[in-house]
Amino acid sequence: MNSMHADEAFLAHYQLSHDPFAARVPGFKFFPAQRKPVLGQLHHLARYSQLLLVVSGPQGSGKTLLRQALVASTNKQAVLSVVLSARTSPDAASLLRQVAQGIGEQQAELPMLLARIGQLTLTGQEVYLLVDDAELLDESALRALFALAEGGRDGHPHLFLFAEPSLLARLDSLSAGEERYHAIALQPYSFEECCEYLAQRLEGAGQALELFDEEQLQEIHRASGGWPGGINQVAKDELLDGMLAARRSTTASRVQWPVKHLLALLVVAGAMAAAWFMQRETSAPLQVEAERPLELAVRPVVKAAQPVAVESTEIAFDGARQPLPLPLVGEAQPVIRQPLAAAAGSEAEEVVSPGSAEPVAPVTSIAPVVAVPALPPAPAPAPAPAPAPAPKPVPPVQNVPAKPAPAAVSKPQSASVKGVLADSAWYRSQAAGRYVLQVAGTRSEANAQALVRQGGGEYRYFRKQHQGQPLFVVTYGAFSGRAAAQAAIRELPAKLQAGKPWPRSIGSIQQEMD
Repeated sequence: MNSMHADEAFLAHYQLSHDPFAARVPGFKFFPAQRKPVLGQLHHLARYSQLLLVVSGPQGSGKTLLRQALVASTNKQAVLSVVLSARTSPDAASLLRQVAQGIGEQQAELPMLLARIGQLTLTGQEVYLLVDDAELLDESALRALFALAEGGRDGHPHLFLFAEPSLLARLDSLSAGEERYHAIALQPYSFEECCEYLAQRLEGAGQALELFDEEQLQEIHRASGGWPGGINQVAKDELLDGMLAARRSTTASRVQWPVKHLLALLVVAGAMAAAWFMQRETSAPLQVEAERPLELAVRPVVKAAQPVAVESTEIAFDGARQPLPLPLVGEAQPVIRQPLAAAAGSEAEEVVSPGSAEPVAPVTSIAPVVAVPALPPAPAPAPAPAPAPAPKPVPPVQNVPAKPAPAAVSKPQSASVKGVLADSAWYRSQAAGRYVLQVAGTRSEANAQALVRQGGGEYRYFRKQHQGQPLFVVTYGAFSGRAAAQAAIRELPAKLQAGKPWPRSIGSIQQEMD
């Protein structure tokens, strides 16, 4: 809401014809309390004294209004009033040019100005020079005003300075102990005068003092100090606060709903929540069944020419040589930290920071290779089949025979279980108060094994359940406390630090492990 609309709303709310607290209002009436005696005193001193007259008071004390009343109350036929501004003419030269322009003199020099004032006096016309914001005048301007006040042989002007009290000390310094000026200090309004002033302002705008209660009136007088400018500002602020409070109350009453409607909404929300939980429980077995084809996409490849059996999990490709879609139905993509995932070469998957559910960027990978120690020979009921002469590429999944070899499928599963059991035993053997750095999490155990194998002996992983599925979490190191673990982050490679590893206690891991 801009200022124009705000003013319109303010006037409409209180049914005011105009803003009663503005600086200039239609049909303004001079408030006589504490000011009418000063006005009479100024007229009297101007007639019988040649002293420079000073009206002093703080900002907002009504000095400008008093100056306007002084000009308005003079006889226009007998007095020529020239209003000067110290804001635009703070020095002697510019101030004298204003005087010359006001009295119709071509030359802005002191002798010529006094001669012109003497001519006007001989014709029966007095000259009033009234200076607003006189505290802004410099020393040269004040000396020029003293010279004008003294006048010449034929006459002198009557000078009125309206200024803040700080000007009086400067005038004392320039007077050198002589009586060259007379000061009149304005006084603040009493509480009763403050109420009368507000009533006069409100009546001019079509309202009455009853807009304020007794407590508000006391606050207006206290906060303003009894000065007219402060009274106007504080009174308008009180009315604006009242208008805003009334609007807030009206808005709040409009949005209140009946109790029966709120109860109905709660019942509907409860029913929707129950249906959502039932649907989630029903869909869980279906998701497990949908994930079984993952076993068909993994096939071991045995190299016979090596003393250690090495198994490699390959991702089968279709005819377009693209990876088969992983059937993670209704679940989020695997959770893994980006730097380690890129270093270990994990499968193409969305990388997610531990504290965030937003995917960051996909990373490509090579198939993890799992090393299994050679098993001792065992008696077999039948001779083993002859090994293949050379390793061959694994055919796409659609070309695999419908009946896979049972021994080839079971070996990766046994190796996976063995790796989990070994790391789980290490975590359980540690004190609960020790700390590690969690660096990655993935749905694929092969990825976790590859990360541990590439990182070295300080890297381990454990298995937990996350959203109904196993999650393999890779950690680094073993530290005596959180501070030591936090300090170790700075020693990690830059790629690992970019993944935002974070310390966590062994006790929290022991509670999460399967």
